[in-house]
Parts: sequence; C-alpha cells; structure tokens
Amino acid sequence: MFAIYKRELRSYFITPLGYIFCGMFLLVSGILFYRTTLAAQSTESLSEYFLYLLMMFAVLIPLLTMRLLADDRRSKTEQLLMTAPVSITGMVMGKYLAALTIYGCTFLVNAFNFVLLYLYGTPNTAAILANILGVFLIGAAFVAVGLFLSSLTQSQLIAAVSSIGVIVAMLLIRFVNTYIPYAWLRSVLQWFSVLDRFVPFSNQSLSIPSIVYYASLAALFVFLTVRVYDKRRWA
Repeated sequence: MFAIYKRELRSYFITPLGYIFCGMFLLVSGILFYRTTLAAQSTESLSEYFLYLLMMFAVLIPLLTMRLLADDRRSKTEQLLMTAPVSITGMVMGKYLAALTIYGCTFLVNAFNFVLLYLYGTPNTAAILANILGVFLIGAAFVAVGLFLSSLTQSQLIAAVSSIGVIVAMLLIRFVNTYIPYAWLRSVLQWFSVLDRFVPFSNQSLSIPSIVYYASLAALFVFLTVRVYDKRRWA
C-alpha cells in the first residue's frame, strides 16, 4: 500500500494536476476569505465563508480525483495494479490516502489565513477550529466519492463531471428537501445531506454523530470502490 501511496503522491507533482489543484484552491479560497471575512475584520461571517468553500469543493475535488483510477484503466496499467503483491483494499487505500494528503496539506496551508484575523482583534478560536474540522471531514468524504466514480470509467472527463454532479447534489439536498412532499423520501435524502450535519460545527460545537457520519460516508465509498475492483478482478 505504501508503495502505491508514494507513487500516486509523486504523480501529482510530475504532472501539472497537483500544482493546478493547489494553486486554484489557495487562490479562490483566499479571495473568498478576503471578501467574506477579512474585509469585515470579524469571524461573524465564518459560516458564509465555509459554505462558499464547500461549494468550491464541487469543482476542485473532482479535479483531484478524476485520474486516480480512470487513468489506470485508460492506460491499461489497471491489470498490473490488480496483480501486484498488494490487496485490492491496500491499492484503493493507497490511492485514497494520496489524494487525501494533497487535499489535507493544501487545506492546512489555507487555514493559516485565519492567523490574519488575530491582527485585528481576538476572533472566536473555537468557531474557527470547529468549522475547519467540519469542512476537512466533508472534503475527505468527497475525495472518497470522487475515487469511487473514477473507478467506474476510463474517461477522466466523465469521472470529473459525474463527481461534480454527485457532490453538488449532496450539497443541495438541504435546500431542496423542504420542497419534497413525501416524508419517507425526505428522510432518505437527508441521510446524504452533508450540510445538515455541518450545522453543529458552524455553531462552534463538535458533534460526534456528525464526525461518525462523515467518516462512515468516506468508508462507504472506499468500500464500494474495493467491491468494484473485486468484481472486475474475477470478471
């Protein structure tokens, strides 16, 4: 698994993809941070900033995950991975952790923006840390979603577009659910609503059920990816 992890991590920086992701993430999030928070010299608009940041994930995270498995299938190196001396789970986890590392490190660098707020007063540190944790967990779940969708196709474009669609749907469920007349359908859709479970974080508290939910969502899509390759191995 570690060999695959290192291979994937290195591949992000021998192609422009890693630089494009990091650069776009830091540029767009920096602009959002300035317009929503820094200009106001306050943390009162934190929820607005993090909501915009989550919407930005709908485009940026598919950019990070679209090639993870689709490119191996396109370039016919998939069989080498499936016959390598590593389990399917190890192979999938190596790729997932590589993408998660790039996302996590970039997100950590971006979090230093909040240091600027301390130049203007004493911002609410609990609110900042709670929101950062919640957004990181949502992003980790989205990386798993992108990984799964990348395993279903050999086209990076299809993987990216389908990931954008699924992530946007998961973000918008909270807003459209109130217009659905059927209670059972609202309950089903609410399970996939990542924003409903983000509310405690935006209210400066740690929600164990929400943390478990995001971790479970990531684990579910990683598991589904493993099942795709298990089925493909014996097909």
